Amino acid sequence: YGSRKSIGKQWYQRRVREDITVKGLEVVRSCDQVFLEAYTSLLISSETSELESYYNKKIQIADREVVESGCECILGPAKDQNVAFLVVGDPLGATTHTDLILRAVERDIPYKVIHNASIMNAIASTGLQLYNFGETVSICFWKENWRPTSFVDKIIANLKRGLHVLCLLDIRVKEIDWTKMVRGQKV
Repeated sequence: YGSRKSIGKQWYQRRVREDITVKGLEVVRSCDQVFLEAYTSLLISSETSELESYYNKKIQIADREVVESGCECILGPAKDQNVAFLVVGDPLGATTHTDLILRAVERDIPYKVIHNASIMNAIASTGLQLYNFGETVSICFWKENWRPTSFVDKIIANLKRGLHVLCLLDIRVKEIDWTKMVRGQKV
């Protein structure tokens, strides 16, 4: 499967405070509370304090635990306040974000999605045609007792169909560095 369509590139987006849309910035500045999702993608070039200064708002970091199991701190206030949930990249690119919307709908909490640039549309800058991409594949970090390989089948299926493959690589945000911990270093 070594065709020219299996070209790989290491990518990252220049995720900075100015990457927010004008509409998104207006909404953030009008909100009572602002949360920044901080585990499906990384904000590379800006610190939270820079964002707070630029948006003129206090920002609360929403890690995986907050979004997936503790979303009450986001949805609770949204019942009677304007709450922003900021996502680096596409706000509907991760199932977690869609799940948050479904939880809001279950609670009759109105929501609005403001789209942003993401790797899903930035990939076009490689010169490859978006129409020729197959199913996007996520490649997870393996753990000692969990080594999924389903992504390989998807890559092969895309290539057999003559389609480009976009592989999204997992990131580690809060995982423990056991080597540092054993040595008494900050983890």
